[in-house]
Amino acid sequence: MVVRATAQRLRDRRRRAADRRFGIHLLGSAAVAAVAAVPFGLLLVLVEGQWQPLRRLDAGAARRLHETALEHPAWTDTLRFLSDRLWDPFTLRTVVALLTVWLLYRRAWRLAAWSAVTAVAGGLIGLLVKTVVERARPSLVDPVAHAPGFSFPSGHAMTATTSFAILLLVLLPLVPRALRSLCWCAAVVSVLGVGFTRIALGVHWFSDVVGGWLLGLAVVALTAWAFEAWRSDAGRGHADLRDGLEPELTGAHPEPGPSGREFSDRSVRG
Repeated sequence: MVVRATAQRLRDRRRRAADRRFGIHLLGSAAVAAVAAVPFGLLLVLVEGQWQPLRRLDAGAARRLHETALEHPAWTDTLRFLSDRLWDPFTLRTVVALLTVWLLYRRAWRLAAWSAVTAVAGGLIGLLVKTVVERARPSLVDPVAHAPGFSFPSGHAMTATTSFAILLLVLLPLVPRALRSLCWCAAVVSVLGVGFTRIALGVHWFSDVVGGWLLGLAVVALTAWAFEAWRSDAGRGHADLRDGLEPELTGAHPEPGPSGREFSDRSVRG
């Protein structure tokens, strides 16, 4: 009994220490996400410097897709539905919010915190960069769609990247292995589709969309790293991203609690 009580105290102490470090890792990684994204930083320099090859690529893509949108009204209506309804940032953020509430119900406290911080940090960082860059949206003759605010990076593309990444990394443990590749494909197609609709509707430049993708990936990568750091501190080991951030979500006790039942004997001895 004495040995068991001692082991229990050690588990609880380790868990509390891991929780403190998790908060520091999570908030710190969100704060530095924008400056840590090297590819995004390079793209930002090219956009701000008005690099001619990139400007020609942006203008060419906008012109060709706008001509197609004008010639095919039914196609344009489909793009509007996808962009403004199915893949709208409000829709995706609502889904992530409901997922976070469900995680709280499942008592997956830290995974819920990761989901919320990733989504909120992505939105705030994207808004901050838009305000700093102040890039104008495409100005086209006879536009088929309108959007407020600045252009770089695309908020739709960034929200799609962070939202689908959150959904994948949280829910993969609940998906049969045979279907996980299909889930990855659906997420990738959706993220690419969001970017395409924004360019085709003439409300974003091609580089705006790429910037949104890169910045969204940076936010997810850094907050996921923070979650992995907590798992390491808590003695849970590395989780293969193909199995989601928290493979234990399928169990009765997704995360370590006061009972310490989630830790294996190996992690306790470690």
